[in-house]
Amino acid sequence: MRKWSPLIAVCLGTFLLLVDVTIVVVALPSIAGKFGADYADLQWVLDGYALALAALLLGAGSLADRYGRRRTYLIGIGVFAVSSLLCAVAPNEQALIAARVLQGAGGAAMFATTAALLNVTYHGRDRGVAFGIWGAVNGAAAAAGPLAGGLLTEHLGWRWVFLVNLPVCLVAVWFTVRGVTESRAPRGGRFDLPGTITFTVAAGAVTYGLIRAGDAGWSDGIALTAFAAGVVALILFVVAELRSDHPMLDLGLFRRPAFAVLIVAAFLTQAAAFGYLPFSTVWLQQVLGYGPVDAGLYGALPMAGASLVVGAAAGRFLQRVAPRWTVGLGLLLIAAGDLLQTRLDAGSTGGVLIPGLIVVGLGVGCVLPSLSSAVLGEVPRERSGMAGGALNTFRQLGFALGVAVFGTVFADRIADAHGRPAGFAAGLDATLLVAAVVAAVAGLLVLVFVRHQAASSHAAPSPAAASPSLASATSAPSASSAGGGPASGWSGGTAG
Repeated sequence: MRKWSPLIAVCLGTFLLLVDVTIVVVALPSIAGKFGADYADLQWVLDGYALALAALLLGAGSLADRYGRRRTYLIGIGVFAVSSLLCAVAPNEQALIAARVLQGAGGAAMFATTAALLNVTYHGRDRGVAFGIWGAVNGAAAAAGPLAGGLLTEHLGWRWVFLVNLPVCLVAVWFTVRGVTESRAPRGGRFDLPGTITFTVAAGAVTYGLIRAGDAGWSDGIALTAFAAGVVALILFVVAELRSDHPMLDLGLFRRPAFAVLIVAAFLTQAAAFGYLPFSTVWLQQVLGYGPVDAGLYGALPMAGASLVVGAAAGRFLQRVAPRWTVGLGLLLIAAGDLLQTRLDAGSTGGVLIPGLIVVGLGVGCVLPSLSSAVLGEVPRERSGMAGGALNTFRQLGFALGVAVFGTVFADRIADAHGRPAGFAAGLDATLLVAAVVAAVAGLLVLVFVRHQAASSHAAPSPAAASPSLASATSAPSASSAGGGPASGWSGGTAG
């Protein structure tokens, strides 16, 4: 049992990270009803977590390499537990959003160390078994989240969505203290404080501007100021990374067209596949009158289940196919699934979403495992950790900005319809159409610019090579090929 204590500790933390995105999506209407929150507040309940996770992920990996991965993981669990309690007792939406941001910071410390801990703990056949089980937990969390969130919200109340994290955190701490040994990189890099600050400000300002514009209009002065601040912060981030001796993100990697396109594809995948789910949940519960359990069954579980089935049944086969096809055609499947859901009117029921969600899930199951190993195959071994961290960062950011963009589209349509039920259906239709276009563009970009051979042809990075910044959840192709399924498929998500 002691041999597998590190795996249990890592799997528990990963489960918490992924399930806390989907579990919260189903609870959003209940949270809105309790606080009288508007759509902008609902978006921040999701985006506060995803943005903190995305902005701090690379920096947390650098700190873990320098000060110890076990220590960082334990601190992350502690922050996650405390912030979960703060979420559960939040007296208003502002306090809840602040606690969710803190929860994202704890999640970043956990997420930045999970695969690195497995990578340095297990070797040979045990490593393949560990990554395979860990990947299966990713898929199980994605599938369990909507149903668990619905059950807790409907029978105990939305606050239990966060309270349930506390005993899991305690068990994770026990297994970590009992079985995980400390590890560090041979030469721990310095924490890139200028890069972290400017990246956080850029992402936060742009997201705030999008949400504000959806609420107050695109000519609103505060929204325009936020956009300008985001652009300035992004420029400063680029300057900081180019001048730093230890950048958290080597911008030179983006000179490789295939790498740049794959990172863009990761960003757009999260938006197109998951960014509209909060608004589907709002439509199902507030317009159709479904309870949280039914909303989870109709609004998210079909996608998660289909993705899990693809990962379990075809994971090994997909690793032998060129990523140009698995990622490119998978994104086109996501686009087709989004389009299949754009058949809503005032008389539609939740069942109309299911066929499209299944097709989206099939696409997600093809894209995410292949995307991970494809990104690693485009960079030198010594940059594998950084590349994996960049992949996970941009996936989380894609979810956050996707929610913000689609929220703006949704709010515009609702405003035009003056709150009539048909307007909600039209708003959801519009968001799904935009999501389909986003996925189709990403798929075409991959088909045109990514030309390499099968992902399995790329050797997995060694623990030493993976140590800079982050040995990402999907940095070793063997993790996916071992039956891991759609690793971290809902972290933003679906990262939240």
